Amino acid sequence: MTTIETNRSVAVGGVGNIVAHIISLLGAWNDTRVTRRELSRLSDRELDDIGLCRGDIERIARGF
Repeated sequence: MTTIETNRSVAVGGVGNIVAHIISLLGAWNDTRVTRRELSRLSDRELDDIGLCRGDIERIARGF
């Protein structure tokens, strides 16, 4: 998982917060992409073993 510390005193006003937010969004997007890719690589049997089906991959990847 991606972790970024956004409470740095070095951040300059709103610009630092915007940059930290963008980096956080990119990290979340990448985590979703990696999860989706890894689950898609599993066979139907492997997905069934963990109680999932192909239709669940997007929901799981997005964390819903």
